[in-house]
Amino acid sequence: MSSSAPQDTGHRLWSVDEHLADVLAAVRPLEPIELQLLDAQGCVLVEDVTVPVALPPFDNSSMDGYAVRTADVQGASEEFPAVLTVIGDVAAGSGELPTVGPGEAARIMTGAPLPPGAEAVVPVEWTDGGTGGGAAAGMTPASAAPEQAGGEVRVHRSAEARAHVRARGSDVQAGDLALAAGTVLGPPQIALLAAIGRGTVRVRPRPRVVVLSTGSELVQPGEALTSGAIYDSNSFALAAAARDAGAIAYRVGAVADDADTLRATIEDQLIRADLLVTTGGVSVGAYDVVKEALSSVGSGEPGSEDVEGGGIDFRKLAMQPGKPQGFGTIGPDHTPLLALPGNPVSSYVSFELFVRPAIRTLMGLPETEVRRPSVRAVLTADKALGSPAGRRQFLRGKYDAESGTVSPVGGSGSHLIAALAHADSLMVVPEDVTSVEPGTELEVVLLG
Repeated sequence: MSSSAPQDTGHRLWSVDEHLADVLAAVRPLEPIELQLLDAQGCVLVEDVTVPVALPPFDNSSMDGYAVRTADVQGASEEFPAVLTVIGDVAAGSGELPTVGPGEAARIMTGAPLPPGAEAVVPVEWTDGGTGGGAAAGMTPASAAPEQAGGEVRVHRSAEARAHVRARGSDVQAGDLALAAGTVLGPPQIALLAAIGRGTVRVRPRPRVVVLSTGSELVQPGEALTSGAIYDSNSFALAAAARDAGAIAYRVGAVADDADTLRATIEDQLIRADLLVTTGGVSVGAYDVVKEALSSVGSGEPGSEDVEGGGIDFRKLAMQPGKPQGFGTIGPDHTPLLALPGNPVSSYVSFELFVRPAIRTLMGLPETEVRRPSVRAVLTADKALGSPAGRRQFLRGKYDAESGTVSPVGGSGSHLIAALAHADSLMVVPEDVTSVEPGTELEVVLLG
């Protein structure tokens, strides 16, 4: 990766693998920080977390019912119930607990600690609920009938020792490994951290990715289209894809085909970017503004000081779609920038192949989780699929895991965004293959 002024290395074709390796070699995982639990959602843990206290921290009831001694309810039935004296309530969060002695029971709620002397819990449905009638459907709220925390209860069934009791440490024991370094923190992991008392956690933050599209023809959705204009779909697609990859995405409105405006926009965005992604303006046209805008980066030309410090290479890749690509670093912090082609399918395929792995690398994920998973599948199609010689082609597909087959969705045109919306995979045709017959086994990159 050159660190000099931007250049066009389009005199040779780069392979997909060469370009990806070049990108990943220049991307380093972000520095760890300490975050509050909810702020850490989606981040990667950088240290092992051990359990400081057992979960649950005490024996507790898994049912609403009565804490009893097993000897007192042995042989109990509806015809011959065990009649016990109720000595009080044990609610979740109770501090001082009553001691259950012979012939006694304590009304206990789900999650409440098992009181001393008690050996089991009988569900309230196995009792009369203290009403003197038949089987109870539930407990009367304590606020409505506080007297039912006393009196007598008739138990209609026996219970074995530890019945309906969650044992201390039955979830995790103190000293156990709760979460290993490298874990992505989702809702269940956040719940576990909170349950063991962790208020903060050390993680690599989610990368901040700024996405901007270029083109004077682009109009924002919701606005009226004028002659020759199209709606800007790329910035929405790539911002959504960046979020899906695990990043915090900032979408910048389309920038007109003016090099000074684009350069100034990039300079403004550097302050909040760990990675910059542009779409459009990287080919050989007279209005390919990204090349023009970045031609002074690192060159010391007037007006380029704020973005000086890196270099952008523009190159051609042996792939379809997505042949023109740009990559390098920019600004004083050498922020990575990937310049993608402007055709919607080319842009999205390029994101999946190059930008997503860069985001996942910034997150600090292991190499096995950087790229999309791929499988082998058999092509089902009405006719053979053509592919240009010397190009690795990526065709939209629909994958059927049950049958192990994949079928094409739409044509190969790089503008066919409607087909992309119905695809869940990319079929990969190698560089040395120009025709793929139905029944051929292909590599399939899974997008979902």
